[in-house]
Amino acid sequence: MIMDIKDFTEMIKRKRDRLDSMMRRKMPVMVGRMAKDHFQDNFRQGGFVNGGLHPWPKAKRLSSGGSDAASNYGTLLSGRKHLFKSVGYTPADYRVRVFNEVVYAPINNWGGEIDVTVTDRMRRFAWAKFYKASGKRKKTGTGQKKRVKRRSKPKELNPQAQFWRNMALTQKKKLHIRIPQRQFMGESEELNRRIREKVDQEITNILNQ
Repeated sequence: MIMDIKDFTEMIKRKRDRLDSMMRRKMPVMVGRMAKDHFQDNFRQGGFVNGGLHPWPKAKRLSSGGSDAASNYGTLLSGRKHLFKSVGYTPADYRVRVFNEVVYAPINNWGGEIDVTVTDRMRRFAWAKFYKASGKRKKTGTGQKKRVKRRSKPKELNPQAQFWRNMALTQKKKLHIRIPQRQFMGESEELNRRIREKVDQEITNILNQ
């Protein structure tokens, strides 16, 4: 097949236009999807993947011995999976924004220290969490006389129940809490490599057509 200069120029222009369209519209969507999948997979693996898996510090509830459902969810996971599901992306021309706008996402991702004001509502919440974690029943004022039982040795509380009990009973007005880093978003060698491979593949497909 003989191609003259005019045909060759037209072919190069078509390739260039397709390459530009790919980088402007297609790749931001594909890269956003890849990043979201990668960051959400960190939750499943229980750590951040960047040059290998870097496991997160385990949540205390996982070793608390609690029998409730919350004690069995993975670190940073819950029944609602709010943090996990809030990883998202917004594509634009030649770029994509990957985000998690949950208010407590940054402190979990980077770690740090926070001061928490202890309110009556927080104490009620702590008591509710205590009863759930310990398996104890909340006392109710029925007004009925109960049979007097011989006092037995108090049952030792699991660490999670003890944490919530201490919070409910504290006399402090503020609590200083340290949150360990459990990074789930950020720069990743593995993700960057897959993105480069995908871009190379898309460019090769256009040039070979």
